[in-house]
Parts: sequence; C-alpha cells; structure tokens
Amino acid sequence: MSNYLLTVDLGTSGPKVGLFTEKGKYIAHEIEPNEVILLPDGGAEQDPEHWFSTIKTALQRLLQKTGVDKDSIKAVCCTSQWSGTVPVNRDGKHIANAINWMDSRGADHVKKMMYQPIQTQGYGLFKALKWLRITGGAPGLAGKDPIAHILYIKHENPELYAKTYKFLEPVDYLTARLTGKIQATYDSICVHWVTDNRDINNITYHNGLLKTAGIDRDKLPDLVPSNSIAGKITSEAAEYLGLSTETTVVSGCGDIHSAAVGSGAVSDFQPHFYIGTSSWLVCHLPFRKIDLPHNMTTIPSAIPGKYLLANEQETSGACIHFLRDNMFFHKDDFTPDGPPDDFYEKLNTLASEVPAGSENLLFIPKLYGERSPVEDHHTRAAFFNLSLTHDRRHMIRAVMEGVALNARWLIKYVEKNAGKKFDSINLIGGGANSDLWCQITADVFNLNVRKIKNPVMANSQGAAYLAALAMGNITLKEIEEIHEIDKEFVPNLKNKAVYDKLFDEFLHFYKANKKAFIRLNKH
Repeated sequence: MSNYLLTVDLGTSGPKVGLFTEKGKYIAHEIEPNEVILLPDGGAEQDPEHWFSTIKTALQRLLQKTGVDKDSIKAVCCTSQWSGTVPVNRDGKHIANAINWMDSRGADHVKKMMYQPIQTQGYGLFKALKWLRITGGAPGLAGKDPIAHILYIKHENPELYAKTYKFLEPVDYLTARLTGKIQATYDSICVHWVTDNRDINNITYHNGLLKTAGIDRDKLPDLVPSNSIAGKITSEAAEYLGLSTETTVVSGCGDIHSAAVGSGAVSDFQPHFYIGTSSWLVCHLPFRKIDLPHNMTTIPSAIPGKYLLANEQETSGACIHFLRDNMFFHKDDFTPDGPPDDFYEKLNTLASEVPAGSENLLFIPKLYGERSPVEDHHTRAAFFNLSLTHDRRHMIRAVMEGVALNARWLIKYVEKNAGKKFDSINLIGGGANSDLWCQITADVFNLNVRKIKNPVMANSQGAAYLAALAMGNITLKEIEEIHEIDKEFVPNLKNKAVYDKLFDEFLHFYKANKKAFIRLNKH
C-alpha cells in the first residue's frame, strides 16, 4: 500500500487541503470557503472553529474523490495565512475569534510603544535600531502584526487578555488542535518581533523587547526549531477529521515560507518570484542581512538553518482585478459565481495583440502604496503617456509589464543583498498561469523564467516538501531534482531595448512624482 502526505493551506478565503505522495508529488486537492468578519473600526476577524470545520469538509471530499485510505496518510503539515492571532486556553482551543492579518486596531498602541522624541519614518530612532539589530525588523506602524493584535487585546479587552493562556499564529493554532501541543516555530513567531534572530539555530525570546512591548512572556508559546515533528495527532482530532491516530503532525509554517519551498528554489541564492494579489521576489540565504533603505530583511526560513530574504510589493494581480472590477465590468454585473469563466483567457488574448512596450504606455502598479524597494504609503498607481491611440488591449498589457518593471526595480537590491547575480528565476502564483505574463517577465528581467507546475499550489507543495523532509523521505537536493518545471521562458532579445527604456522612465516617474503623491495623499 502506498503512503501519502496531507497538507492544509489555510488561506484567508478558506482552506485548500492537498494530497501528495510520500516524496511530495502532487495528487489532488479540494477547497472550501471561509468568511472574514470586517468591523467598522478597522477590525478583521475569523472564526477558528469554521476553519476546522471547512478543513474537515474539504478533507472528506478529497479522500472520497481519491479513494485513499486514512491509514495510508502518514503525515500532515499545515501552512497558513501569516501574522494573525488566536487567543487559546490551556487545551489549545480558541476562546475568541482569530484576529486576521488585515486587522489594524492595534496601530495606536504600536505607535505609542515605538515613540521617542527623535524620529525616523515614524519610529523612535534608538528603539528602531535596537529592534533591527535583534530581530531584523520592527513592528509595523499600521498595526497589522501580532504584537499589535496582542496589545489591542491587552488594552481594549483586558478580560480576554487575562483569560488567554497563549496567543498563537493561525498555523500554530492548527498544530495545537491536531496534537494538543501548544508551541511556535522559529519561523512562525518571527513577525511578533520579540525574538532574537541573530543565531538561526538558537532563536529565543528577547526579554528587553518583551518588556518594551509590555507583553507577558507566559502569554506566548514555547519555541521549537523550524520544520520539526510536533507529534502524533490526538484521538479527538483524528476522529473528527477521519484520520488515523498514527498520523504524524509536522509543525508547519506561514504561507510565505511554504511558497518559498514550494517554488522549488530551496538552494541558497536561488530566487523565486510570486505574482498573486501582491508580489514578492525572495531567496534563501545562509547569512543574516538587513537592508533598511529598501525595506527588506532576512527572517528565519522554514528550512532549518536558513534565512529567507523577505520583501513585498503591495499590488500585482490586484491591478488586474482592479481593471476587471472597475473598468471592464462592475461587481454588480457579476453572476453569483463571479466574473465570466473565460475572463483571464480573454485578457491574455487582448494583451497579446499589441507589441512589447504597449506602444509606450506605462503603468505604475502602486494602487495601495508600496513596501519594497521603497516604503512609501503615499505613492499611487497611474497610467502614464495614455493617448487616443491606446485602447484596452494596451492597458491590459501595460499592467502586466508594470508589475514586471516594478519587480525589476526590486531584483536589483535582492541581488545586491544576496551578493549574487541571478541567471534564472522560478515563478509561482496565479499570474504564472498566463504564458504571456511569464514571457513579459522574462523579457523585462532579461532572465530565464521557470514557471513551476501547478503554480497556484506552491504553498501546498511547500508544505508537502517540508513534511517529506521532516519525515526523512527526501533531501533538499532531491527537491531540486524532482521539482517539476512546466515551461521555461527565455528572454526575447528583440524586446530588450524597449523594456530598458520603459524601466528608466518607470524610475523617473516615481522620482518626479513622489512629492506630488505626498501632497495628495498625506492625511
């Protein structure tokens, strides 16, 4: 009888439950929806019990579809939306809704915590330097990190704070529900920004940062190494989900970490590019690196002993959705099932009808500000050089090109921090389903772009590889060897001059309009 691995990818919109061979080869998956409770004061919450019930529904449908026997599932590994907070009791059960990563209600408490008379970018200068030196980052002033969530509960709901045994990340909550063990890993805890990350093999809470934050150490879970075995599933969880009590639970990780592994780019200095709602361009490193001017840093990886050079660009695929919802359609025109099924196919067809460079129409993909390689909350998106000779075809292609140009700006500093020039890059996310967008990316980057197989399954694929690693079924080297590349896109050198010119103008546009965006958008 064959053995299998089970993965749970708990996204904001719902869980994706996947089935893989014991070496991490994809077989099938099922998805169930979850809801986000949006509150008028900037709150965003989810019901953890609904997470667990939809995981059960998707899992049962998956097992029925594949005919796989529960006894042949040897391990389960979860990956999840990151930077959320679940208050739990001593049994690992939630005692309130989970606070979602979008929740900003703790912003004022973080700003107060980080205040000093001498400021830099809204932070007290000496506090910021201390945080960077110890953690590699600092709590976001937008109030969306777990430290902000916990401070919000402590100050605004002290009764809940007192009742809470531990505050857990969503992935660690799932591990606790599966095993009864309350813990966090070196990688899952890092955006709490209260751990000393200078020694990748010995990450600990930092008492000084906890004291400054005003968070009690005993409210936080004990730490275990990344990608460790959490234990066997409990009889209660096994019965509820329909799994064997012999199933091993691997500790799991956040979605950015699992995507990095699922991209197949697991060696040091090997990059991957993600095009989803947002985008990032990252790689694993054997050393720690902080690049404050370009808003990127290294965080503990899900692969033991490695760092992950992290960054983010706020809106990528979201720009395509903006076109869809506000220019081509209106949300009120959608059917109950959403936009037309062939919408993305039509987009690609239209965009392919115009030449590279969209006849000098430039799109700046900053609909919600930017994080890297500049952190600028005021900058916004624009179509630049739009004329009567342009039509919707040019606008669609310009959006694809604008996302790639923005990432080309980023890749310069990723290479600088890595100390390596890249010759190829793996591509994941929904944007990778477009061969045209893949080719545009290769042309703009002037790099070979390797589209992975099932690019929207990268998180689940990463969780499967991590489970296989933890179980001893596979090595990192084997991941590189067996990881499936669907197609490789080679730069079209005929387009190099066009994209070099547009890239120069892309940079000039930002510099020329930076002050105008501040004037228009400063509150």
